Amino acid sequence: MNNIKLKDGSVRELEPGKNLLDLANEISPGLARKAMAALVDGELQDLRYVPNSDVEVEILDFDSEGGRWAFRHTSAHILAQAIKRLYPDTKLAIGPAIEDGFYYDVDPVVPLIEADLVKIEDEMRKIVKENLEITRFSLPRAEALEKVRAMGEDYKVELIQDLPEDAVISFYQQGEFVDLCAGPHLMSTGSVKAIKLQSLAGAYWRGDEHNKMLTRIYGTSFPKKKDLDEHLAIIEEAKLRDHRKLGRELKLFMFSEAGPGFPFWLNNGMIVRNSIIEYYKELHKRDGYQEILTPILLNRDLWETSGHWDHYRENMYTTVIDEEDYAIKPMNCPGGMLVYKSEQRSYRDLPLRLSEMGLVHRHELSGTLHGLMRVRSFTQDDAHIYMTPDQITQEIKGVLRLVDEIYSRFNFTYEVMLSTRPEDFLGEIEDWDRAESALKQALNEVGVPFQINEGDGAFYGPKIDFYIHDSMKRTWQCGTIQLDFQLPRRFEAEYVGEDGEKHRPIMIHRAILGSLERFFAVLIEHCAGKFPVWLAPQQVRILPIAEAKHGDYAQALADEMSALGLRVDVDMRNEKLGYKIRQAQLDKVPYMVIIGDEEQAGQTVSVRRRDSEKNEQMSRDAFIDLILRQHKNRNWELE
Repeated sequence: MNNIKLKDGSVRELEPGKNLLDLANEISPGLARKAMAALVDGELQDLRYVPNSDVEVEILDFDSEGGRWAFRHTSAHILAQAIKRLYPDTKLAIGPAIEDGFYYDVDPVVPLIEADLVKIEDEMRKIVKENLEITRFSLPRAEALEKVRAMGEDYKVELIQDLPEDAVISFYQQGEFVDLCAGPHLMSTGSVKAIKLQSLAGAYWRGDEHNKMLTRIYGTSFPKKKDLDEHLAIIEEAKLRDHRKLGRELKLFMFSEAGPGFPFWLNNGMIVRNSIIEYYKELHKRDGYQEILTPILLNRDLWETSGHWDHYRENMYTTVIDEEDYAIKPMNCPGGMLVYKSEQRSYRDLPLRLSEMGLVHRHELSGTLHGLMRVRSFTQDDAHIYMTPDQITQEIKGVLRLVDEIYSRFNFTYEVMLSTRPEDFLGEIEDWDRAESALKQALNEVGVPFQINEGDGAFYGPKIDFYIHDSMKRTWQCGTIQLDFQLPRRFEAEYVGEDGEKHRPIMIHRAILGSLERFFAVLIEHCAGKFPVWLAPQQVRILPIAEAKHGDYAQALADEMSALGLRVDVDMRNEKLGYKIRQAQLDKVPYMVIIGDEEQAGQTVSVRRRDSEKNEQMSRDAFIDLILRQHKNRNWELE
């Protein structure tokens, strides 16, 4: 009998020869019905896996990342099988699961078009209805090569040729269809109840532009049609919220062919950007950060010392000045190190918190550029904290509280991941153990729930990553806290300790927004461009019903509010009131103020909120107080 330790710590005995699906059935038939795959000693496996020793097992359903991966990997095989049935001469490349779906790269004899997706999708549903059993078998390398050559699958031949000579190659078969694959997969095709093919795209074989362009077919799948419908609805909503679309419509930012990947900030966008930065700087001044700004262009010696010249040069923009190599900074950290070293430091100076909204440039491939999400020029809200070893926990706690305060202000929830020592770490294990312990202690003392991401720390130190959730339940990695033992060593940074001796400081790299551009893009999509009052480029639009009769009162109200630091505009156009209201709603202005005879006579206002169809009569002073309160308190919701 094999002893199987389950996630809850309990132990079950499993007879030799039984697989993980048998185990799931023994635990609960309901669990077996929902099971997709399993983690065996931390490694993702099929449910057909047969343990031959004592192991730890976690049965995974669709709600888990591993379960979804197996489900959608099987969906990719169903797609490939459908294509081979309909277009037998098509050659297959690769077909992995990806976030929110799957794809398969194929090389068809006749080009596929969007209209073909309906036919392929129908064939996929037939395969699902056939409920074909999926089996796995392995072959030695030579036999595997012989098999895929006989199948005419040239791309599979190349994949196998890249594997070691002694590799044992696995295949999966469902009905007549056989594919080279490492797995894991579901037990049969019948579990994939809801499928949708979404688009076609071009993709170079192995991502190399010198190779042949293949056809990539994207799709997604779910166990239930209801879940698929909800997912597709979110995709449609995401299209409406696309920050690139809203950026154009709301005149927030633009791009030009004169500089692909380099954003131009327009006036409305600058208002939002500056409002975010003003809030950010207030908090950092309160928390004892010193603000710095380092040069955008520094010489090769600096980047060699930091290690970027050797390990990151292909992503850096370089030039020559006075016959000396220079680089535009891709990161702010080395400049911050020079600031630290600009004077002798004592233990009394620590912790030293340096904050920098620094503009950086990184060369990204043109095909990866995506609005503000992926650009070549962006602003990082970096901070670098220099401290003694016994200050780590307290400093991390301060950063954690600041992260929570900022994300809460923008109405984001988030989750936290602690990444520990990787295999290729630098430094001493004792330093790593102490640092990881300090991070865990800080997280626990602040009361922040977190998950451990074993072995995924940076080579120079462990890190805490923050994943924010937007209003469409999407996840974005923005903030990070990274401990670094190596950069202070590379730059020979020191402080004089209480003992009068020189010591090496420990450094925290810390960003909360991450890239200001990317955070801005996420924020636009999070609120669908409907910024709260304190961020809105235009907080109030005053709409006089008749310019000649009501224009003076409208302008006087606008002038009074503007003098208080509020952003107000008067629409004096000779248009119907309904048209002006509709335009203000399209511009997503938080408050509209309608001025007519009654309002002018009583020195009142008629107020309409952007998502309301009702008007509310208010005194002039009460309305101004309402806007001022939301502006100063930085409320998220409209009152």
